[in-house]
Amino acid sequence: MGLLTPDLGLVVWTSIAFLMLVFLLSKFAWKPILQTLKIREESIDEALKAAELAREEMGELKADNEKLLVKAREERELLLRDATKAGSMIKEEAKTEAEAITKRMMEDAKAGIEAEKQAALAEVRSQVANLSVEIAEKIIRKNLENDKAQKALVDEFLKDKSFN
Repeated sequence: MGLLTPDLGLVVWTSIAFLMLVFLLSKFAWKPILQTLKIREESIDEALKAAELAREEMGELKADNEKLLVKAREERELLLRDATKAGSMIKEEAKTEAEAITKRMMEDAKAGIEAEKQAALAEVRSQVANLSVEIAEKIIRKNLENDKAQKALVDEFLKDKSFN
């Protein structure tokens, strides 16, 4: 058992060496180590706070981004609706204008045709009247070649016309 149990002198000298080591470490090493640990702890706390702040800002930015996306979608829908309305209005106006132009052209064409028809009828009437006058003139000349026929015609004319 002698090998397993330490001697009293060894225990005393080991304790003295240990206490001196603890004293020297506390005097020279622990303060800088503790100060370094404290600085490190503070920097880690600051980094955690900065990360939390960045996370909050990121959340706010994400929310703002979502709001902007929703607003952009609404504006896009509004623009599309307005463009569709404008296109429909332009199409309807063009259709109405084309119909009006077509109607006007048809009316002008009908008026032109009617004018040509009236002119042709007037020409035909004029020719018929001239022809009738020529025929009547020839008939009258033939019938009035003698004096007796001329006198009978004048008497008949005066009889039809009564002078008041």
